[in-house]
Amino acid sequence: MQQMKTTIEGLLVNNFSFDERARFYVLTDNTTKQLGLAFADGLRENGYAVTAEVMEDRTKNGEEPPEDIAKKWYDFTAVFCLTRYSLTHTVARKEANKRGVSVITMPGITEDIFYHGAMTADYSKVEQETLVRTAQLSEATAVTIRTGGQYELHIPVKGRAGYPSTGVFKKPAASGNLPSGEAYIAPVEGKASGQVLITGSIASIGLVKAPVLLTIEQGQLVSASGKQGAQLLALLGDGLGRNLAELGIGTNYKARIIGTILEDEKAYDTIHVAFGSNHTFGGTVNAGVHIDCVTKNPEIIFH
Repeated sequence: MQQMKTTIEGLLVNNFSFDERARFYVLTDNTTKQLGLAFADGLRENGYAVTAEVMEDRTKNGEEPPEDIAKKWYDFTAVFCLTRYSLTHTVARKEANKRGVSVITMPGITEDIFYHGAMTADYSKVEQETLVRTAQLSEATAVTIRTGGQYELHIPVKGRAGYPSTGVFKKPAASGNLPSGEAYIAPVEGKASGQVLITGSIASIGLVKAPVLLTIEQGQLVSASGKQGAQLLALLGDGLGRNLAELGIGTNYKARIIGTILEDEKAYDTIHVAFGSNHTFGGTVNAGVHIDCVTKNPEIIFH
């Protein structure tokens, strides 16, 4: 408990800016309950009023929480989601932000991730790198990703703004992952084409055992190689889930690729592409699913 209290104390100083009147809501689920409730106790030990709730696990990343739970968020200063699957790209998160509530998501969080790796970074450095990458995305009309020495994916982004996930949440209605460190953007729907070789990990599947080649045509994922590629296609389904929803660039120098997307997609010298929903960060698609795919050592070309 002391380690949790001390870690949270550091986060409250370095990553947040809450006063003593702040009220927190901690949402966890059956899979992550032990760590989630310990996190809530750690906030209480630091002197804050906290309400904690355990829900049933969602079935996939991007699935909405129960409506009655989402409405409770509006009564708090900040919501912390320590859950198995991600609530980042949900209407619930977006609506809470509109009402001035900060929502910090920690999908797939474990004790290892909480106490080591990306969480231990100097977030002033992560913030600086993230803002540079975000500006590059916002100023580009398109981005080309080269992987595997021979594959290129061309992603139009004209008119779309980049978003920073710095891990520093010092303004009301902030949102993002913790640990964090990525710059990301919603590609223009129906335009991206080419191939990208995934060599890191895939959300909900884990570390890539053999490189997975993804082929995108007119902004849609049309094929994915190998057994893990087949698993990805099954998770996404045949409809809107195939939409190329996101291009992200990892900016956290302490992040590791360990098979948990929360940390993997933040790793320095990686990019990730995601499929499914992007309506919560400048896109137009609400697919009810959002699956990230991380690849190492890409070449990134801004146009």
